[in-house]
Amino acid sequence: MNPYQPTIDRLKSQGIHSVLTQFCDMHGVAKGKLVPVDNLKEWVEQGAGFAGPSIWGTGLPRYGARSEYYGRLQLDSLRALPFMPGVAHAVCDGFAGGEALDTCSRQMLRSVLKTIEDRGWTLWVGIEPEFFLLQKGQGGHWQVADTQDQLDKPSYDLKAIHRNAGFIEDMRSTLTQLGFELQQIDHEDACGQYEINYKFDDALAAADRYMLFKMTAHVIAEKHGMVFSCMPKPLATAPGSGLHFHLSITDADGKAIFTDPDGALGLSLQGHQFAAGLLHHADALSALCAPTVNSYKRLASSNSASGTTWSPVWKAYGDNNRTCVVRTVAGRIEWRLPDPSCNVYAAIAGTLAAGLAGIEQGMAPPPPCHEDLYERRAAGADMPARLPRNLDEAVSALEADISLCQAVGAAFCAEFIQLKRAEWDDFNLQVSDWELRRYADAF
Repeated sequence: MNPYQPTIDRLKSQGIHSVLTQFCDMHGVAKGKLVPVDNLKEWVEQGAGFAGPSIWGTGLPRYGARSEYYGRLQLDSLRALPFMPGVAHAVCDGFAGGEALDTCSRQMLRSVLKTIEDRGWTLWVGIEPEFFLLQKGQGGHWQVADTQDQLDKPSYDLKAIHRNAGFIEDMRSTLTQLGFELQQIDHEDACGQYEINYKFDDALAAADRYMLFKMTAHVIAEKHGMVFSCMPKPLATAPGSGLHFHLSITDADGKAIFTDPDGALGLSLQGHQFAAGLLHHADALSALCAPTVNSYKRLASSNSASGTTWSPVWKAYGDNNRTCVVRTVAGRIEWRLPDPSCNVYAAIAGTLAAGLAGIEQGMAPPPPCHEDLYERRAAGADMPARLPRNLDEAVSALEADISLCQAVGAAFCAEFIQLKRAEWDDFNLQVSDWELRRYADAF
């Protein structure tokens, strides 16, 4: 008897005829295909097949047994897609030649998580997605989709919420049907920018959920004539979008190991050591958490039109201090470096590996920061070391951080570094409008 027949029958009773088998490429983009639900056994045990070299970052050859990428469906991720009637969504793990693929970012996160699961620990991650709603205007130039969204200080603008109530309600309804426990929806600090928060989850589920969030947002935005954008900084004079991670670890008894009400900043010794690991490896983590050329337009100590910037430029940590890259709050750690262009599996894997190194090596962080670092810089005071200024610096830092690459996954990091060096080289071959305006008739 087919052991998956009860699941097949259940799905068919819900009107499901196909499964969208979805995996994640090295850029963090969802990919996949539709397969018939009747063949569920094949999709779980062998996987849906894809041409390996056609996927960014697999490192697979064009021929032989390992040229095929197999996405093995994870049964516990199956859920009906409200925006695709008759279709259920399922997350896949990457395999090649019958073995777990070490360049698959989800497999890589699984591997890093095993190092704490062996201790009886669980990593919990709350992800805060910020994003822009854009459209192409006259001449093909990108612009904010809501052309009336023009306030100098647009945070929490209710008029924009009202104008975009259709998109917001569709997101609320669809995410709720998909099992998201929503916490808040607000207009952020840039025109056209929003944030939707939902409940935290264990690390792997949190990464899977964010991928499903992005897929949903792309579909709903398109329905409303807009583009859901994870570009970190599409507007030069406005704040960019972050993808902050709220991190906590519980032990086998459910005790939060970072929390100590009597400790400095409300953190235990292990909490401080985890933060120290993040700061120690922050340059290398920048490549994984802020992986595009545009990411470093967000990670710049510039002013914004609203008069406020939350850009975490400096390698510092402090209690409820949003000017630091590590913010401590309520006995947990907020890692403010990631942006929504990251591969969320790789970013979480790198973050955990760095924090664990801090605990295992007994690292001590610098003194906590008790001031606004932007005001401190304006006063001409000495500043903490800053993060890399561009993608090239970040990728070089990752390449040089051998211990982090090994802890995260050497094969993945090697492919990632090669891919991002090519991206940087391609960027440097472009001639921008800024260059033409500045130099075309200047000399």
